[in-house]
Amino acid sequence: MNPKPNVSFENTEVAYAHKSDRSLRKSCRLYWWMHFPILLEIGIFLTNLGLKLGLPIKGIIRENVFRQFCGGESVKDCQPVIDELAEYGVGAILDYSVEGKTSEESYTSNEAVILETIKSSKGDERIPFTVFKVSGLGDTALLEKKQQGAKLNSKEEKALISTKSRVLRLFEAAFEAKVRIMVDAEESWFQDVVDEWVDEGMARYNKDTAIVYNSYQMYRRDMLSRLKSAHMRAVAHGYYLGVKLVRGAYLEKENKRAHKKGYPSPIQTSKADTDKDFDTSLQFCINNKQRIYFICGTHNELSNTILTELIDLHGMQRNDERIYFAQLYGMSDHVSFNLANAGFNVAKYLPFGPLAEVLPYLSRRIDENTAIAGQSSREYKKLKAEIKRRKDLPKFPKIA
Repeated sequence: MNPKPNVSFENTEVAYAHKSDRSLRKSCRLYWWMHFPILLEIGIFLTNLGLKLGLPIKGIIRENVFRQFCGGESVKDCQPVIDELAEYGVGAILDYSVEGKTSEESYTSNEAVILETIKSSKGDERIPFTVFKVSGLGDTALLEKKQQGAKLNSKEEKALISTKSRVLRLFEAAFEAKVRIMVDAEESWFQDVVDEWVDEGMARYNKDTAIVYNSYQMYRRDMLSRLKSAHMRAVAHGYYLGVKLVRGAYLEKENKRAHKKGYPSPIQTSKADTDKDFDTSLQFCINNKQRIYFICGTHNELSNTILTELIDLHGMQRNDERIYFAQLYGMSDHVSFNLANAGFNVAKYLPFGPLAEVLPYLSRRIDENTAIAGQSSREYKKLKAEIKRRKDLPKFPKIA
């Protein structure tokens, strides 16, 4: 038997085989601009202002930032991108990325779009998961009050019941369609309520396999113990635990709120502690693979390498349905496509939504690329290396 090859994240030919020369250069220019946070802030401000004033700038946004990080404005628009990813063995996770709307009408509309993603994913191996945020389905202030144990009036109780009903309807729809559905992580001050509802969904729908997945942000000091407790509940009640492991998305907001309100921050004291708990959680999940299905949601090369080695060490098939790697569309292609090329299960979060309404999402993506140490530099250097490699390829005359 031939040994399985190690995964290299240095192979830019594999990483960017899906990109044309023009697309490659466009991405390279975008990541170059991300080296200048002040210019980016000015650009985001002017973009928002231009849209409010009705200036004809949507085309510019669409052809640059939007196409880099989003699949389209609707599920239908995403189909060419889904096809392109599938051609290289990478799945798509349809992610409706409209943020900031807080009316009952918007919550109902968001539920309808997420139901559409479930319908589109049914029986489609190219779309292994769908995803949603509870904060897109209800008032987070009510979730916070619920977590604090504050008394709700009748109107608030009714609104909270409506939010939970939307969540459970999505779980039921996913179960009926046999589509795996992830619940994205939220801020700590209402995450407990989300966890309670997701646990209820798992107990109901994860009896035979993992349909419902919860997210675990390992930058929280208590998250490894919470993961272990969730596993114990799954074992005790006879269902499969669906897990998405991430480092975390609200670090500055969590620390700022804790400082303002005078309570200890739930966030780890150092990135090293977060990295340690993340990698320990990978080991825990794979050691308990009889009961846990999980997604390694990170761009971190070391953590991804550790998981590939654990899979091989445990003698598992690289495409075992219990384990997936996931990264964001438009980022870390050198990780995603090289993992897929080596036979592992990989999926890209594929955000979509009306262009003007996904600007908050795009702003966060840009902020994260500039905030994560070296992220934009790594992207830029990988893209530049592939451009150089293509230029250095020997040119042969066409054969008639």
